[in-house]
Amino acid sequence: MKLALAATAALGMLGLASAALATGHEAGERAFKKHCATCHTVEAGKNRVGPSLHAIYGRPAGKVDGFKYSEANAKSGAVFDDKYLETYLTDPKAAMPGNKMVFNGVRNEGERQAIIEYLKLAK
Repeated sequence: MKLALAATAALGMLGLASAALATGHEAGERAFKKHCATCHTVEAGKNRVGPSLHAIYGRPAGKVDGFKYSEANAKSGAVFDDKYLETYLTDPKAAMPGNKMVFNGVRNEGERQAIIEYLKLAK
């Protein structure tokens, strides 16, 4: 009986975790659409005005095939991890001077974090 209750509780917690992930993913997708989707996609090989952000998490800057990057981006040596994405999404021009992205940044910290989490899953 105790084992059955423990199993039921564990399954319930997994369900809550799944719901939280889904909610977090939805928040990230909404924030991405609001701030990023005009110029970027998360589809592999589909560039727009900006490069595809598919599998961007952990990737060095300036490495999407078929996209012509600014010299600043291509030679930056930046890697899109949590810390750099936070800095970059806050103020792209300050994070990477000379890049050609015309975007002032995401001022809302919650939206920035949601976008970062969303990009981690864009694989």
